[in-house]
Amino acid sequence: MRPFRPGWMPTLVVLALLPVLISLGGWQLGRAQEKRALLDTYAQRQVEAPVGAAQLQLAEDVAYRRVHLFGRFDGEHSVLLDNRMRDGQAGIELLQPFHDQASGLWLLVNRGWLPWPDRRVPVHFETPAQSMVLDASVYVAPGSAFQLHPDPEGGQWPHLLTAVDPAHLWQQLDREGFAHELRLQPGPASYRADWPVVAMGPEKHQGYAVQWFALATALVLLYLYFGWHNKKENDHGRRHQSTGRA
Repeated sequence: MRPFRPGWMPTLVVLALLPVLISLGGWQLGRAQEKRALLDTYAQRQVEAPVGAAQLQLAEDVAYRRVHLFGRFDGEHSVLLDNRMRDGQAGIELLQPFHDQASGLWLLVNRGWLPWPDRRVPVHFETPAQSMVLDASVYVAPGSAFQLHPDPEGGQWPHLLTAVDPAHLWQQLDREGFAHELRLQPGPASYRADWPVVAMGPEKHQGYAVQWFALATALVLLYLYFGWHNKKENDHGRRHQSTGRA
């Protein structure tokens, strides 16, 4: 039998693309596992008793921990997180510093989503003036948000941002604060507070992984097909040339 001759160009294409497709599939499987772990952590934390703000400073893993607070909002230093969608509507999420009186700690509390249909009109929101008892849960961002352009520093309050870093905010305000966002549970001080646990479930990541592995399989099958097809064409061409010389 003649050797398998796929040609150098298809071989280079396969060598370049196959590792990429396999790694993308593996990455999606890894993301699916991470999302399962997050969902398991969330479910576990929902049945645990709420902790005080002082205990958050001592805990190693604070993601999704329920927190019981008593204190007052600082309405003068509000942050509006832009480009937040709900049911196809554009809006913002309102975050405000909250001073917990029991611990003396500042926390950045996300009060929920508000619609913003007309960007020519400022978003209207109200800040409770009295001390309040709040229930919230810690939100630990899975990674840094992708930004085409960094948010401007300083400016008038409220700040309109596309991403927020609580630790950086406390540095700006020269305050001792908690390094993660707290998402308010539905109550008197909240706006729309239907928080998704994960933006994309593990089943979606599994589906994408199957697609990447299917593309890798198709690439290998095409490589084999054209390798043998090229061999048959070469054999046919040689026979034709031999017939012509005879």
